[in-house]
Amino acid sequence: MSHVGIIRISTGIRELDEALEGGIPKGSWVAITGEPGTGKSIMCMHYAWAGLLAGDPVVYVTTEAEFRDIVRQAKMFSMDFESYKVLDISSKQEAVETPDIVVIDIFGLLKIARQMSEQSQMQQESVKKKRYAALDIQTLIMAIHEAYRVLGVLRDEKAKSPYKHVRLIIDSLSAFWADKPAMARKYSYDLKIATHRENVTAYLVSQYAMTTRSTFGFGLEHIADGVFHLWIDDVESTHEVKRYMIIKKMRMTNHRKTAFKLDIVPGKGITLIS
Repeated sequence: MSHVGIIRISTGIRELDEALEGGIPKGSWVAITGEPGTGKSIMCMHYAWAGLLAGDPVVYVTTEAEFRDIVRQAKMFSMDFESYKVLDISSKQEAVETPDIVVIDIFGLLKIARQMSEQSQMQQESVKKKRYAALDIQTLIMAIHEAYRVLGVLRDEKAKSPYKHVRLIIDSLSAFWADKPAMARKYSYDLKIATHRENVTAYLVSQYAMTTRSTFGFGLEHIADGVFHLWIDDVESTHEVKRYMIIKKMRMTNHRKTAFKLDIVPGKGITLIS
């Protein structure tokens, strides 16, 4: 039985919702961990699509692929993002109407980084100037806030907390500490302090290293409210691709404790098999 009074947010995958007493507790941060090819990005597509169907605004940060490639792949699983109003934050044009989904890719992050650097240059000489990089946590924080503004979910320019529920996806967060993996925990905390809100439920993808099968950058799993871990059996031993997924933790939820077999099906996407 689900905990009383907790609002659950659908993952877009029926079997996973059932394993979570109906979905993710609203306001949770969920880390999705695993090696390349395990289905992490497709889980993000399901989550975004479920949000659009439910009327939730979506902020989709992608550092691993261009959003047009995500759109093409999603269509293979019967998820047509182009049937909704999509705005790329790197666009030079202001949105004519309120979008349903705001995309932040590497070009969008670069645009925000340049704006922040210019603002820093205009400060007084006594203030230390800073040149912001695209893959900088402060740039990401500012880009997310700008996405909230464009989505119209802030009551005023100074507000930091959306008054309407937003789904936030960052695929992947590992890109922000690729050159400083030892800083992963600090950067994770910085991001959470700045953006964790009751009305924001987030998917945060974290890559696992192929050689060690451990998180690339230590810290994200510790600040997350939930962890979905995905993996593949050793293909050199099994001679086939066998994917699995387990819920390692989810606060305020009596979740399933055993692993699912994970399959990626054309026209449907991810299916989880007991």
